[in-house]
Amino acid sequence: MTEPFGARLRHAMDTRGPLCVGIDPHASLLAAWGLDDDVKGLETFTRTTVEALADQVAVFKPQAAFFERFGSRGVAVLERAVTELRAAGALVVMDAKRGDIGSTMAAYAEAFLRPDAPLFSDALTVSPYLGYESLRPAVDLARQSGTGLFVLALTSNPEGAEVQRAVRPEGGATIGATMLAHLARENADAAPMGSFGAVVGATLGDLSSFDLDINGPLLAPGIGAQGATPADLPAVFGPAVRNVVPNVSRGVLKAGPDAEALRAAAAGFADEVRRAVTGA
Repeated sequence: MTEPFGARLRHAMDTRGPLCVGIDPHASLLAAWGLDDDVKGLETFTRTTVEALADQVAVFKPQAAFFERFGSRGVAVLERAVTELRAAGALVVMDAKRGDIGSTMAAYAEAFLRPDAPLFSDALTVSPYLGYESLRPAVDLARQSGTGLFVLALTSNPEGAEVQRAVRPEGGATIGATMLAHLARENADAAPMGSFGAVVGATLGDLSSFDLDINGPLLAPGIGAQGATPADLPAVFGPAVRNVVPNVSRGVLKAGPDAEALRAAAAGFADEVRRAVTGA
């Protein structure tokens, strides 16, 4: 790849629209599509989603756990989906939330960010709660391979606050703010946007006390089924809103299995986000 992830992401959102569609094959969603909760149902669901949306949506975020629960056959479905999405020009953020230390963290990074890996993706979600520097093997490999990371910083789940809003004894900054500061340093001088992003929930309300200007993308779950709307984004993210990558999963996927309905739902969310961000 000739461009780093941040530059490719900026181009994808500017051309295809600022939207990330999560591929989350919950058992309840398979049932809503009239599919069994087995590998065949998983494969039909995934293939239908990819065929309907791969050439339209800028970013996809498959949730690895919903494929891993079916063992090697489920992971094979995920491998095919990643390959086909990227072949259609979409970017893939693998939502695996990996985090460990030393050689184990390096192995997790290689599984998703090494170009010859079966699950090679454009970016990976990672957990920094063994210390930010525990992610260094993934940061280094991402730089080498032109990929990116999304680091859990201010997540939308209520339980996250007990860790992310905790105050460090040195300097009084919260853990979430510390993660944002690390990412700002990783993205220094990158143009048009850095490759090291944060996961920041769209449901969190006013975040003006946090410096979200990390010169990198902000992956924002919570739109649709969790209650946030595209219109909420400017108030939550303030001046950093143009770098927000809004993630919608069930809000789009519930329109399936009809392909045209899926395409219409994705286009509708992308248009809503564009209007909210640009005011046009």
